[in-house]
Amino acid sequence: MPTEVRVPTLGESVSEATVATWFKKPGDLVAVDEMLCELETDKVTVEVPSPVAGRLAEIVAPEGTTVGVSALLAQIAEGAEAAPAQPIQQPAPKPAPKAEEGKMTDVMVPTLGESVTEATVSTWFKKVGDSVAVDEMLCELETDKVSVEVPSPVAGVLAEILAPEGTTVDAKARLAVVAEGASAGAAAPAAAAAAPAAAAAAPAARADVEDAPAAKKAMAEAGLSPSDVTGTGKDGRIMKEDVARAVAGRAEAAPAVASAVPAPAAAPRAPVPASDAAREERVKMTRLRATIARRLKDAQNTAAMLTTYNEVDMSGIMELRNAYKDQFEKKHGVKMGFMSFFVKACCHALKEVPEVNAEIDGGDIVYKNYVHMGVAVGTPTGLVVPVVRDADQMGFAAIEKKIGELGLRARDGKLSMAEMQGGSFTISNGGVYGSLMSSPILNPPQSGILGMHKIQDRPVVVNGQIVIRPMMYLALSYDHRIVDGKGAVTFLVRVKEALEDPRRLLMDL
Repeated sequence: MPTEVRVPTLGESVSEATVATWFKKPGDLVAVDEMLCELETDKVTVEVPSPVAGRLAEIVAPEGTTVGVSALLAQIAEGAEAAPAQPIQQPAPKPAPKAEEGKMTDVMVPTLGESVTEATVSTWFKKVGDSVAVDEMLCELETDKVSVEVPSPVAGVLAEILAPEGTTVDAKARLAVVAEGASAGAAAPAAAAAAPAAAAAAPAARADVEDAPAAKKAMAEAGLSPSDVTGTGKDGRIMKEDVARAVAGRAEAAPAVASAVPAPAAAPRAPVPASDAAREERVKMTRLRATIARRLKDAQNTAAMLTTYNEVDMSGIMELRNAYKDQFEKKHGVKMGFMSFFVKACCHALKEVPEVNAEIDGGDIVYKNYVHMGVAVGTPTGLVVPVVRDADQMGFAAIEKKIGELGLRARDGKLSMAEMQGGSFTISNGGVYGSLMSSPILNPPQSGILGMHKIQDRPVVVNGQIVIRPMMYLALSYDHRIVDGKGAVTFLVRVKEALEDPRRLLMDL
């Protein structure tokens, strides 16, 4: 019985795709995982591999067809059914490769995470012809959340780079080819010879290549011809993202006062004198920075965001730290910081005001009987929020160790997607940079975020006397759609009480 080839899962919000290119035709032999066709959605390009080895018996959805998830694309005859009715002339067997050429191994995009479907190749650490060791880093990919390093699966020589720097690749794309066991001297001439040949063949093949349907539409809308766009698809095929790059390039080449394609979400930039323009530097926004910008603006546009403030006397915590910090570090191997107190205080307050730990899902409110605490961390590439899971079940030492570990991994760009997903509440500490007061922005879909600030000695009145105390302003930003003012103020007061008298945390008061 023929094996069916169906449309794979396209993504959480993608329900249909267009069949862009068939790499095989009926009657062709196919191997397991060999690419059969390419689907194009409004977000990414998806390659469809063969689930079995056999012969392509029938193409059900030809190029240009719009198909839904799980739709039937083709049928493959495997085993005895794959035998052709008429004998087919087999090509002459290829001579066995020389020992020095080595086995060619593909370098694929590693797992990016559940909700990440594409990445941008930011840096290649190796060039074609370089020798590489097993697990040696070849390149770095940048997603909208984290940076991912790609190691070499084998030892050998980098024979070919398929996705140069700046290329956007999907989650199953090939990045490069490594000649396993080859020497640099043997692989370099082959790679050098292959490059001019490929460059010479591209113009000839271009005339017979059918561009992606979405790319044709985009070119028509932008007023571009195929000669204006450099195709990066198979055999020089023009993809939708190629058209977008061409449009962006044309906009940058035009004078600033007559920009062809202004950014849709921002006001046009005012004309800049030539003397000033010569001293400016234009750098493309990274995917992480673009995602931060989009998510923060979405939070403002979606939530009814409001901020309430209070201040806390840090004397109690500072005295407790000074009394036990040496014993704490000796026993647990980690320093006692302020963050563990704030995490415990917030977990305590969230039990009393559970709506701050909830989220809105359509017409429902989802109350969470756990606390996955997000701790905002500043890195050289932008703000990330690793999550301390089940923080309400952890002690001070466990919290300090986990925060230290996540903070180090964040600064090194080593955080995984799982470590930044699922947070129910967030703490942001602007005080480490000297901030005295600020209004933090919600981290959707969460309904609350606590802002910590700089500890500063200030005069306060205690028992009718003016004294100097180490004070910190606290700010709670919350979604007023789900959290009322009373609940927000109560939450912040409970945090203040627990921090000013840490003994309350021990007695659950």
